[in-house]
Amino acid sequence: MDAVLNAQINKMLSDLALIRSKKPLVHNLTNYVAMNATANALMSIGTTPIMSQAVEEVEQMVVLSSSLVLNIGTISVQWMESMIKAGQAAILKKIPIVFNPFGAGFTEFRTIECNKIIDSCSPNIIRGKVSEITALINDDDNVQGTDNNIGPDQIIALAKALAQKTKSVVVATGTPVYVTDGTAVNTISFGTDMMDKVAGEGCVSSALIGAFTAVNSSMMDSATNGMLLMCIAGQLAAQTAKGNGSLYVNFIDELYNFDDKVLSRIQ
Repeated sequence: MDAVLNAQINKMLSDLALIRSKKPLVHNLTNYVAMNATANALMSIGTTPIMSQAVEEVEQMVVLSSSLVLNIGTISVQWMESMIKAGQAAILKKIPIVFNPFGAGFTEFRTIECNKIIDSCSPNIIRGKVSEITALINDDDNVQGTDNNIGPDQIIALAKALAQKTKSVVVATGTPVYVTDGTAVNTISFGTDMMDKVAGEGCVSSALIGAFTAVNSSMMDSATNGMLLMCIAGQLAAQTAKGNGSLYVNFIDELYNFDDKVLSRIQ
């Protein structure tokens, strides 16, 4: 393992220890398909997750939280109202926001609403697939399949372009994962394709990033640390998994038990 990667993993482990000691409240307005998986993952690393969606209380809930994760996976007009209110409350309280633009580019409605969240809430970190990132750059609702059609240099260029456009840190997921602030790029090559067979794995990664923003003011470090933990835990989980069901169980266990001793299993 090279020195730069080893240093970043040590940063991640240090922040993970902070998460476990501080037990931050992470507020998720997220895809209801992935709520259970997200809550389990967050509890496994020591946070206190809350999944409140009610427009009547989201502003108050955000004020009590250390970070906010917005995920439009199961979008509705009512949820959009809650997300905008929560995001604007987070801005006022300087609470970091992670945005998952799930399905941007698949329909005009999703693309418009994703851009509305970006414009209204100024997320600190945007985590998405290449097709979603492309849609947010181009305001395009016809980019299905983009993830499989372009190479690493183009993916990095797209992620940088969105980071510069939105003044956020952008995480382009896939294998490998790229994290950029529009200039610098961190590459994460750990992981397993089997995670694509577990519902909500992208939603979980956004939530893990949210947990790290609660203890580290560097959004570049927080995004990188969250994805490092996600990818390494997933790779370790796959080593003994018989399929995607046992992979998920193993993954939760790997998060719960994660420490510097597990790193010998990936070297």
